[in-house]
Amino acid sequence: MIHSVNPNASVDWERTMDERIEDSQAAYIHRSAAYLVGGFAALALLLGVVGLYGVIAYSVSQRTREIGVRMALGAQRSSVYKLVLSEAGRLICVGIVLGLAGAVGAAMLMRSLLFGVQVWDAETLVAVAVVLGVSAMVASFIPARRAASVNPTEALRAE
Repeated sequence: MIHSVNPNASVDWERTMDERIEDSQAAYIHRSAAYLVGGFAALALLLGVVGLYGVIAYSVSQRTREIGVRMALGAQRSSVYKLVLSEAGRLICVGIVLGLAGAVGAAMLMRSLLFGVQVWDAETLVAVAVVLGVSAMVASFIPARRAASVNPTEALRAE
């Protein structure tokens, strides 16, 4: 392009401004920080899912006798699934509502630090709520499956 203006001009390392910005140190630092924050977010999600799994699994283990009695009296596996997953669903809904309230509250306090981001970024809040809700329900499904497979005679003999 420069050669159309001055054919004798010497140009080294022809690149567009977008390429220069993309390869700059500042862009590398921002990209690295974004990967680091994303990694911590993934780790937080994993810890939350494992924690919820532990709580639901403990609850199911404490209620093994009750679930065994229900199944001995004719409860279907689907009703046991519904029992455990509804309990987990209540915990998940309360957690998501409190988390969304906390996120909006923190964003309002940090309003001056946020550039180009609205406090009520509905798309992001909904996406995060959906990812957390789905992850939590998947974590709750494993103890629900274990509860639904309880053998009534073994549960009644225990303790």
